[in-house]
Amino acid sequence: MRGMHVDLNLLTALDVLLAERSVGAAADRMHLSQPAMSRTLARLRRVTGDPILVRSGRSMLPTPYAEQIRDELRTLVEQAHAILTPPTDFDAATVQRTFTVQCNDVLANAMAADLLTRIRRDAPGVRIRILGESGGTSDELREGRIDARLTADEPDEPDLRARVVATDHLALIRSDTGTPATLAEFAAIDHVVVSRRGRLRDPIDDILEKHQLSRRVVLSVPTIDVALRAVAAGDLATVAPASFARRAAHPGLSVHPLPFPLPLIRAVLSWHARVDTDPAHHWLREMIATSATASIG
Repeated sequence: MRGMHVDLNLLTALDVLLAERSVGAAADRMHLSQPAMSRTLARLRRVTGDPILVRSGRSMLPTPYAEQIRDELRTLVEQAHAILTPPTDFDAATVQRTFTVQCNDVLANAMAADLLTRIRRDAPGVRIRILGESGGTSDELREGRIDARLTADEPDEPDLRARVVATDHLALIRSDTGTPATLAEFAAIDHVVVSRRGRLRDPIDDILEKHQLSRRVVLSVPTIDVALRAVAAGDLATVAPASFARRAAHPGLSVHPLPFPLPLIRAVLSWHARVDTDPAHHWLREMIATSATASIG
């Protein structure tokens, strides 16, 4: 329109005026006063250099220019409003999208099969890519390299959102049926420690040291599944989430309560605020939460 900036409200007003052919009716539809609508029509006439609507008796008729642009204007306004209005309806069955979720091996082993079953049932066009923990930063969420992250920790960055989707407790897993009743009996067992970085101690050693005790760690492995296989092969023990250990199905393993209290471990789902209102991402979060509850507890 002659190179001048025209805002969406002005285009919407023009669309309504052409539909109603009445300043009063257009004002009512846009919840404006009649003088305000008249000023808008005057502005449109200045911008376009065309009268837009011309009085004929008790009614107003569109000019040839107005008739010419009416259909194109209607399409443009509908498209603009569609872009600026987040979709409220969502049909998972029609979604074609790949989501990337980052989590540790415990959570992946516990819930990957259940999550996939639910997604294949409800959204056959959705694919899931599960990545292991990388030690990366929150920039992976900010830049969209991953869509969600499952960890034991809640993020403290203000632009990240999080919810606890499941909780579990740690238990002692060993290859015999003996249950250590005291810290000393627990410390006397040869242990396998799980550490992605190959560390030979963890916070449990700090607890033992407070009681002037220490344990013998004979093996450090990167995943709990490897730890359970090692424990099953010899007279060893490891500490692992109880729900995972019970589902691992390694023959000869037994699950025992720890002889000291530990806080619950949490599965925390994190995502970036920019996808907070995205219907597809909201659906994904609900799928993960439901699967985590069913698989972990």
